[in-house]
This record gives sequence, C-alpha cells and structure tokens, in this order.
Amino acid sequence: MKLIVGLGNPGRKYKKTRHNIGFMVVDELLSRHGFELNKNKFNGDYAMENLAGEKVIFLEPQTFMNLSGNAVRPLMEYFGVEAEDVLVIYDDLDLPTGKIRLRAKGGHGGHNGMRSLIEHLGTKEFNRIRFGVGRPTNAVAVVDYVLADFAKQEQETVRESIAKAADACEDWAGGKAFIDVMNDYNQ
Repeated sequence: MKLIVGLGNPGRKYKKTRHNIGFMVVDELLSRHGFELNKNKFNGDYAMENLAGEKVIFLEPQTFMNLSGNAVRPLMEYFGVEAEDVLVIYDDLDLPTGKIRLRAKGGHGGHNGMRSLIEHLGTKEFNRIRFGVGRPTNAVAVVDYVLADFAKQEQETVRESIAKAADACEDWAGGKAFIDVMNDYNQ
C-alpha cells in the first residue's frame, strides 16, 4: 500500500494558492482516474483506490499546512503504511516556478508542513516532490506570496508541471523504484 500526500490548506480561500500545489497535484491524479476524496478521518480527506495494480491512498490533510503531520501519522498507523511507501508533494520557494525536484529524503528546508511531517513521522526518509513556486521578487512578505494565487503568466507552466508531477506519482505507484522515478524526472 502506498500513500500520496498533497500538502495545502483547506478551504476555497486557499484553493489556487501557491501553498496548495500539493492539493492541485493530488486533484489532478484523482481527476485522471475518476477518483474522489470520499472519506474524512484522521484530520484529512482521503480516497483509497487501486492504481496500476497497487492500493494507493490519496490524502489532503485538513489541518492547515503547519499541522500536516497530525493528519498523516494517524492515517499511516491505521493502515500500516511505512515511511518508504509515502510520497509527499509540496511547494518550494527555492525552486523556480514550475520546476519539480524529487528526493527520497531530506530536511524541511524551512517549510512548516514538512517540519510537522518530519516531527510526527520521526524520520526525514520519505519520498517527496518539491514543486517550485519561486520567491517573491518585490517587497511582498513570503507568507503573503505563498498564500496568493499564481500569476497569470505562470499558469501554463504550473499546469504542465502539475501534469508532470502527477506522471511521476503514477510511475511510482505503478511499481517503479523511486530512485528510477527520480532519475527520470530530475532532468
């Protein structure tokens, strides 16, 4: 069993913001396969489906970003999912908008959602897709920047990268070793 977690904030107010790119990738996966988040438990909305012959849980924590671990850890424990079978998608200020970078482990890099996950899981060794949202180029505070929608001129790049990140998730869920998925997508 595998777990694909998209990080974001609940509510319509945040739906298209940079901070919700993890939700957007999960939504793309669900849409492609006609799935929907039809369960709510463990402080999260989730679906359990078969994808490429593998049982996969798709999760969007409803705790707000800074408490993401409060949703992920209980779900992992309940379903017996190991850390190596987790893939987390989240926004990253240190990558240009639309750039994706896959990693099998690492620190939180100042990202509070990842900080919460590392703290609750007790390990830094779980798969992740860092999705670049760039940094503000003017005097906009970082918190205001990540809680704002993508600019009009970024939207096509973001759409293409959401599709690419969803492709990577499908490859991994289909049984491809994460190291091989990393090699394919970190070009």
